[in-house]
Amino acid sequence: MTPVRPAAPAPGGRRTVAVLVRDGVLPMELGLVHQLFGTARSAAGEPLYDVRTCAPRPGRIRTDADFPIYAEHGLATVAAADTVLVPASHETDEGLRPGGLPEELAEALRGPEGASAPRRIASICTGSFVLAAAGLLDGRRATTHWMSADLFARTFPSVTVDPGVLYVDEGRILTSAGEAAGIDLCLHLIRRDHGAAVAAEVARRTVVPPH
Repeated sequence: MTPVRPAAPAPGGRRTVAVLVRDGVLPMELGLVHQLFGTARSAAGEPLYDVRTCAPRPGRIRTDADFPIYAEHGLATVAAADTVLVPASHETDEGLRPGGLPEELAEALRGPEGASAPRRIASICTGSFVLAAAGLLDGRRATTHWMSADLFARTFPSVTVDPGVLYVDEGRILTSAGEAAGIDLCLHLIRRDHGAAVAAEVARRTVVPPH
């Protein structure tokens, strides 16, 4: 894959969010990322995020429901985004092992500058298995769905697993627990980027607690 430098926020603070979907993606997790980041607005009413659905191979992607989705963007968009969200896929996540990702996918997640890249990567639910398989959680604290926490801890002993929290913020790497905990994670990221007032307004629009 041709190296791509992560995109800096555009004038006015607009950021690119890449949502990496894989076969078996949970529609709720994909939808909540678009809903929350997509409704964040500046005081002037301008969108603060450009959210793009990406896949290892653009095209038709199965979900765990009875309908597919279409991902227009590929791994180049993942590599260039300044924020990457990885929703769960129950088809594949729990079968992942250290170093078990295709190299092209692992490279896109790590970014062109490796661990020092100025970008954020976050997971929802068992999407944490993807981050761990890419080596991004080594030596870090992380969370995942409580039903998968024991397997995660056995599979990735270099990661400190905390199944009793909604999300874990390790700076540029973040993980969240089950599906609805992804809402808390996304609001936390918006709050980090643009402050409590913007995050509270997004929560109000979505009718969820702001924190």
